[in-house]
Amino acid sequence: MIDVVVVDDQALLRGSFRVLVDSAPGLRVVGEAGDGAEAVSVVRSASPDVVLMDIRMPGVDGITATREISSFSTARVLILTTFDLDEYVYSALRAGASGFLLKDTPPADLLAAIRVVAAGDALLSPSVTRRLVAEFSRTHSPRAVRLDGITEREQEVLTLIARGLSNAEIMRELHLSVGTVKTHIGRLLHKLQARDRAQLVIAAYESGLVTARS
Repeated sequence: MIDVVVVDDQALLRGSFRVLVDSAPGLRVVGEAGDGAEAVSVVRSASPDVVLMDIRMPGVDGITATREISSFSTARVLILTTFDLDEYVYSALRAGASGFLLKDTPPADLLAAIRVVAAGDALLSPSVTRRLVAEFSRTHSPRAVRLDGITEREQEVLTLIARGLSNAEIMRELHLSVGTVKTHIGRLLHKLQARDRAQLVIAAYESGLVTARS
């Protein structure tokens, strides 16, 4: 069973998400919150697997709440966003979010997304990744993230992850087996102390390995 906490300042929307999630096999809502501060409290008490997190809320916003939740919980945070919130994507990833979903996403895709992030994968589409690279390159200089100990093949895999490619696409691009791709990703997660694929994307940007022009 995948336990979910729903966070949104609109009660009607929270209720809609609850009904949808509770109606799906293997999923259940174990808590709700109307702002970031309440979200942190609910996550502490409910210990969910996934948090559906709105960004714009009164008081403590979704990015601040995501950062605090990531500091004490293994729950995966799935950000609920809209196209006009692209400027928050990088900040949310830095805070520990595992993916992004538009609020008007079809119900079946929302349920699939919850299962994806609960399994430890990141939900980053190529289109979101491209916007993220562009925004990062425009507003940030590479940070002191070093790739010491990362092999040439692992750097190739990391580059493709940062471009938004799936494991199957990386497999075809580099002519590797799916098992080998997963092994490389596992080693990257360990070496870069990343909690999931989304954090590998951040490391690729911050090391300077990937830029908007690469």
